[in-house]
Order: sequence, then structure tokens, then C-alpha cells
Amino acid sequence: MQRRHLVQAAGLAAIALAMPLAQAQGNTFKIGLVLPMTGQQASTGRQIEAAARLYMAQNGDTVAGKKVELIVKDDTSLPDVTKRLAQELVVNDKVNVLAGFGITPSAMATAPIATQSKTPMVVMAAATSSITEASPYIVRTSFTLPQVSVAMGDWAPKNGIKSVVSLVTDYGPGNDAEKFFTERFQLNGGKVLDKLRVPLRNPDFAPFLQKVRDAKPDALFVFVPSGAGAAVMKQFLERGMDKAGIKLIATGDVTDDDQLNDMGDGALGVVTTHHYSAAHPSAANRKFVEAFQKANKNMRPNFMAMGGYDGMRVIYEALKTTKGQGGGDALLAAMKGQIFESPRGQVLIDAQTRDIVQDVYLRKVEKKDGQLYNVEFDVIKAVKDPGKAK
Repeated sequence: MQRRHLVQAAGLAAIALAMPLAQAQGNTFKIGLVLPMTGQQASTGRQIEAAARLYMAQNGDTVAGKKVELIVKDDTSLPDVTKRLAQELVVNDKVNVLAGFGITPSAMATAPIATQSKTPMVVMAAATSSITEASPYIVRTSFTLPQVSVAMGDWAPKNGIKSVVSLVTDYGPGNDAEKFFTERFQLNGGKVLDKLRVPLRNPDFAPFLQKVRDAKPDALFVFVPSGAGAAVMKQFLERGMDKAGIKLIATGDVTDDDQLNDMGDGALGVVTTHHYSAAHPSAANRKFVEAFQKANKNMRPNFMAMGGYDGMRVIYEALKTTKGQGGGDALLAAMKGQIFESPRGQVLIDAQTRDIVQDVYLRKVEKKDGQLYNVEFDVIKAVKDPGKAK
């Protein structure tokens, strides 16, 4: 135990020593992108890296006289690995910005490194509300689970759903989804029959779905991380739960654009709440989707790609504002308060919370041109993270 503390102390000391070097590294601006490129969350890493590279291809790799270099590392969704890689990126590679972070535990593990080294940390994926409170150097360009869960807690009771069971992955964002959805659903007069939590590693949904079937709710509310939605949908349909009259409602992670076509027609009609759909009907989004698919063998961008694309924009604009001068504090100040039109709609980086304020959409899975899409039918404008409303 004592040895581990000594190693940690030595690591933090090395970070502190590296700080002046990182701020004086000439004409290269380095972004350390730490992502799950293999394992359960690999689709997250694949989407974010593709979006980051697209942004660079569209906007050039020289900003404010600095050559932008992207250094991609695979953390396999293991927080200890994330932390080690982030530390190496700061100390050895002397990155100016850390970015990526597929899951909450990985973002939380890196927060002390961002604080100690005064390195801005752009969270492009992980969605637990409290992440931005773990370090004053964290800025988020993805979303939070409370943002999208509250909207469903409002919609469901107004649309014939009087009783639910919630089923979430048992870690930070799942706990947020469960809490904010069930509280709002109950506030609106709905009844929560049960709250089920599935392990993050190697989840088996079958026994949990059997419990849902036995409880006979009007609907099942689901949150699972990006990449796990297809498994839930498959097992939901295999158990004939739709035919038993149980509706599936969820956050948009479940009908992930990256997997939606593989889910088949059983997904038709599923209603979700989320901040981005590849079918978002704006000129900016049509242009983005077309460019993304052209650059990535027709892969459809999902909400993770959006977090990566807008994350790169926030970094580029901060670099322009600071004219390539100054260290982490100057960059961070230039990231706060950015407001811009994204392919998802208008977004704001809240200067106080460093979290994203954005529109949340109600969507239904529909078939268009022979493909499945999350088609938006309503919007809640400029949603702040309800987890910070206190």
C-alpha cells in the first residue's frame, strides 16, 4: 500500500515538473485522445476517432501557427489503464489537451492528472453528471444522462404509460438515468414497479428481462452504454415482451445510430430521448453525415461521433482565441462560454459548470429509404444538466 502511494506521489511530482515543458514546446499543439478502441465500448472509440479526424481534415491541421497532432491511445475501458496513459501523455508526450474518455470511471480516474498538470480535459463521451465537478479543468462536449432522462420522465406519463420498470447498467450514468427518470416519472403521477441494475462487465440481460415480464409494466425504461443497445433489443424481442404489451422506452444509447440497422424491424416504434440523431433535419447535419460516411466506408455517425466532432471544434476555437500562446489556464478560459451551431443544433459550453447546454429531442424509430432512423418529433430547447440545477 505504502509503495503504491509513493508511486502515485512520484507520478504527480513528474507531472508537476513536466508542466513548464508542456507549455514551451514550440510549434506543435498535441491532443492526447484516450479512447476504448478494443473491448465492449470499442464502437465509442471508433466513432470518436473518426469524427476527430474528419474535423481535422475539414479544418486543417495548422491553427494559430501551431501544427495540430492527434495522439490516439487505447485504454480498453479500464480506468487504471486510462490513468496511466493520461499520465504518460502529459509527462512524456507533453500534450496540451487531454480528450476522449469513453466511460465515467475512466474520466474520473484522469481528473486528478488534469488538475495537477493544469491540462484542459475535454470529455467527449462519458455522461455522468458529476464528471465536470471532479476537476476544474474538465469541459464536456457529449451530454449528461439527467439531461435526456428527465425528458422521458415527462413524456411517458402523458402518452399512456402509467407504470414502468427501469433497467440500467450499474455505474455512474446508469444510476443517474434511473434516479432522474424515476423521480420525474413519479412526480408526473407514474408508478415505478421495480428498479433493476445490470453489471457493466459482461452483462446478461436475460434474467432481468424475465423479471420485467413477470412484473407486467406498461413500459420498460432502459439505459445501457453505447454499443450494448443491440443486445437489449434482441433479448427484449426474443422474450416476446413487445407482444405481451410492454413498450420499450429509453435514452438514445439503446437505439444507437451505429447499430440501429442491425436491430431489425422489431425496433420500429421505439421512443427515445437524446441530443443527437443522424436523421436530425438540418443542413449542417446533412453535410456532416455525408462527409462522415464518405470518409468512413459508409459508417453512420452516432452521438459519440458528435461529442468528438464538437470537442475538436471547442479545442480549435480555444487555440484560435489564445493565438497559440499561453498554457492550460488560457485554453480553458477560451473554452468556457463557447456558443455555436453544431450538427446536433445550437450548443453552449456553460462558463460556470463547463458542461454542455443543448436541445434534447424525442425520437421514434422509423424506416426511411429502407433504413432505420431515430426520427425526431419534438424538442426541448437549451437543456442544462438537471444534475447541477441544485
